[in-house]
Parts: sequence; C-alpha cells; structure tokens
Amino acid sequence: DMTKLRNCLDTISIYVGTYKKYNEGSLFGKWFELSDYADYDEFLEAIKELHKDEGDPEFMFQDYECPKSIETLGLISECYLSKEIYNIASLISDLNYDYEVLDSFFDCFGNMDLNEAIDRINDSYYGSFDSDIEFVQYLLEETGDLPQNLPFYIRIDWEGTAKDVMMDFSTSGNHYFRNY
Repeated sequence: DMTKLRNCLDTISIYVGTYKKYNEGSLFGKWFELSDYADYDEFLEAIKELHKDEGDPEFMFQDYECPKSIETLGLISECYLSKEIYNIASLISDLNYDYEVLDSFFDCFGNMDLNEAIDRINDSYYGSFDSDIEFVQYLLEETGDLPQNLPFYIRIDWEGTAKDVMMDFSTSGNHYFRNY
C-alpha cells in the first residue's frame, strides 16, 4: 500500500550537504523528505542535482530526523545512507505496527536483524497499555486465568499480581512484549 509506505517514509528527513563545502566553511545543503522520492536512485539524483557544482560530491548527511529504529538498524549516519532504506521502510509499512512499536521492541531487547525483530514482535507483542496493572488485568481476562463472577468481597492485589506477572514481560513506551 503506497499510502502506508509514504507515511513510513514521511518520518525520515535528511539535511544533505557535502564534505567539500563543509570543509570550506559552507553549510549549504537542503532538507530532503524521503517520501518525495519513489526510491533510493531518485533520491540520489535529487541530491546530485543540488550539488551539481561539484564534480563527484561526497555527500554529508549533516542532520536527520528519523525513528530511532532506523538508526538502530544502521541505515543512516553522517556519512552513510543505506541503499536498502526504501526496501526496509516498505517492509516496516507492511507490518501492522508502526515505528513506535519497533523502537520500543529494540529498547527492550536490543538490536537485531529486522526480519528476526519482526518475527519476535509478531510472537510477543501484546499492545499498548497505560500501566502494568491495566496490562495484567487485560492479560488475565484474555487468557481466562481470571475466574468469572468473583464475589464482591474477594479483592485482587493488582499491584502484587502485576509485579509477579511482569517478570515474564518487558515494556517500553507503554508497549508490552512477552520475554522470550
């Protein structure tokens, strides 16, 4: 779906200058939105056009705004932009999750191959909740571990229950994952 891919690419903007200009004291460059270009080659043509005054410009990605997972996956740095960034954005846009879930997953479990991360998210992601207690109540209701029709005089220590249950789960940014 092109709209989802565009939305995924909308979150990545890069200020592109060159090392030559920078070394000569110039910060001349321009912000580029990756969503404005169909693919990496079209993006490359646009930045070459901007810096056509140099014979073989060495591009410098002086600043960029992107989801943390794009950096975690090693797709961008000051002197590097992966040719795979469009393919990876396409893969991410095909997920039922957004960058926030991916960022939270990497916060919890560290860096790994994107395909492995996607498999693990599919197996371990429970959703977004405002608190551990809200998550554990949902979990116990969904699994049927919470008996129905408890008498009103039986009280559940949700704080203690959440503390115990959370030993098997990790959370970041209100996103909850089962440990594996």
